Amino acid sequence: MSDVAIATPLTELVGVRHPIVQTGMGWVAGPRLVSAAADAGALGILASATMTLEQLRSAVREVKSRTDAPFGVNLRADASDATDRVQILLDQGVKVASFALAPNRELIARLKDAGVVVIPSIGARRHAEKVAAWGADAVVVQGGEGGGHTGSVATTVLLPQVVDAVDIPVIAAGGFHDGRGLVAALAYGAAGVAMGTRFLLTSDSTVPEAVKARYLAATVQDITVTTQVDGLPHRMLRTELVDSLERSGRAAALLRALCHAAAFKRECGMSWTAMVRDGLAMKHGKELSWSQVLLAANTPMMLKAAMVDGRPGLGVMASGQVAGLIDDLPSCAELVDRVMDEAHATLKRLPSVP
Repeated sequence: MSDVAIATPLTELVGVRHPIVQTGMGWVAGPRLVSAAADAGALGILASATMTLEQLRSAVREVKSRTDAPFGVNLRADASDATDRVQILLDQGVKVASFALAPNRELIARLKDAGVVVIPSIGARRHAEKVAAWGADAVVVQGGEGGGHTGSVATTVLLPQVVDAVDIPVIAAGGFHDGRGLVAALAYGAAGVAMGTRFLLTSDSTVPEAVKARYLAATVQDITVTTQVDGLPHRMLRTELVDSLERSGRAAALLRALCHAAAFKRECGMSWTAMVRDGLAMKHGKELSWSQVLLAANTPMMLKAAMVDGRPGLGVMASGQVAGLIDDLPSCAELVDRVMDEAHATLKRLPSVP
């Protein structure tokens, strides 16, 4: 374990050794990766959106059996069973709840009353201001370089806006993979960094080796943003499948989405009624058309094809632009130690100020 430690409001808030967060990536951030990240001194985040309630309960118990370190669970605030998932966190004593979408005021209050740290992810200053006013303990701010659903504003522009707008710890995401990036984020006023793609590409990640190889072979130019998977901007590796999706017509895309919706229903044990409720919440929260809501059913199953089934030719591979800079598969412990050692070396190289 690295002897280098940097105390920040993030480390003090959640009780981790290092100001690093492993993000809650669907199908990727399971118990093995989360416990390895937590043991390395980072904040591991378990992805729950693709789990049934019982799978979530089992996964939390498995993480707790693997590590005594703090960890969190990522939730979908707009899910029809969000309150049931929150109850599992409370029953199991999870320390941190993170959200891909901003939770409502009542959900934040319920978690905080139970002593859970609430950390929503946001992509705009106004969203950060809103959740801070509602009582969020910290925010993850993701710039356009980040993988998966993303915005168009670069981290270097978005991060200082949010830091200046709120008085809670801000965690920077989008474009981070090493110690230099951590120091840069701290210089902007962030309390730490969150990394997804970099943790996906570790030996502790359960992503199939053939898929990891595709990531390692990618250049920065091989990573693109497309709306053809689910109707929203989605950063991923450019593959033959992505090219095919962008050439396909609207009718073919909707038919494919309907098939994937049925598959996701079977996978997660959801009823059609629950899926419609989630669709209504998504439609309202993001002001989507019904065709875009239907297209959103593509994401979980197309990600699963690559991240679980190991078929990169049939699935999509969400990716931050930093994949083009990554060429190895360290363990989480090796990665975190390296990041902290690099951060310390970078700080020593900076000119001293009289």
